[in-house]
Amino acid sequence: MKKPYIKKLVSKNGLNFFIVDGFWIRKNIEEEFTNCSDFHKFKFIPKNEVWIDKDNNAFEMKYFIKFYLAKEKYLSLGKHYKKAVKLANLIEKNERGKNIFLRKLKNVSNEQLINKIHKKLLRKYSNDKVKTWIVDGFLVRSLIFLDFTHGGHDFVYRFVPKNEVWIDDVISSKDLKYVLVHELRERRLMKKGMKYNNAHYNFASKIELYLRKNPKKLDAILRKEVEMQT
Repeated sequence: MKKPYIKKLVSKNGLNFFIVDGFWIRKNIEEEFTNCSDFHKFKFIPKNEVWIDKDNNAFEMKYFIKFYLAKEKYLSLGKHYKKAVKLANLIEKNERGKNIFLRKLKNVSNEQLINKIHKKLLRKYSNDKVKTWIVDGFLVRSLIFLDFTHGGHDFVYRFVPKNEVWIDDVISSKDLKYVLVHELRERRLMKKGMKYNNAHYNFASKIELYLRKNPKKLDAILRKEVEMQT
C-alpha cells in the first residue's frame, strides 16, 4: 500500500477504516492530523474513508470506530454536522462507560484521578515553574474530555493542573519533540494574553510544521521554549 496507508482495518456500513502513518501525514500533508480523522474534516482523505494513526492504542480504536459509524448514521438521517458529532460523542462515551476499569475510577477524587493520569514527569522538558507530563490519554478521553489529542496545557484545558503541560502517552518518540514545541509555544503565547485560535493556528502549528521540515533546528528551539516557560 502507498503512503500513508499501512493496512485496512475494517469496512462497516459503507465506511472504510485504515491504519495510517500519522507521523508521515503530519510532516508531508497536514500537521493538524492527530489520532484519527475522516473525509468530512480533511479533503485529502478519500470519501468514505476514516484514517486512524498507527500510534494509537489498539484497544482504543474500537471507540473511534464507534464514533465514526454513529456520526455517519446521523448524517445520513439528515442531522446537521455539529449535531451529528454531538450525538456520536454520546454514543462513544456510552461505549467507553461499559469498561469495568473505568467504572472503578468514576468516583475517585480529582487528586486521585490526576495521580492515575500522570504517567511520567519529563524532567528534561520541565523547569522550576512548569512541569511536562506524559499522561494516560485513554483515561483523559474516557473520563474527562473526549477530544483530548496529542497534548494540552493549563491555558487551554481547565482540567490540567496549573503550570502543567500534558502529552498523550500514545505519542511516538519520533513525534514527541514536535508536539512539545507546539504545546510549549502555544502556552507561552496564551499566558501573554493571546487567544487560542491565534496561538494555535498562526504560531504553534506553523512552528511545528517548520520544524518537521527542518528537524536539525528542533532541539535548539525546544530547549529555548522550555527555558522560557513561566
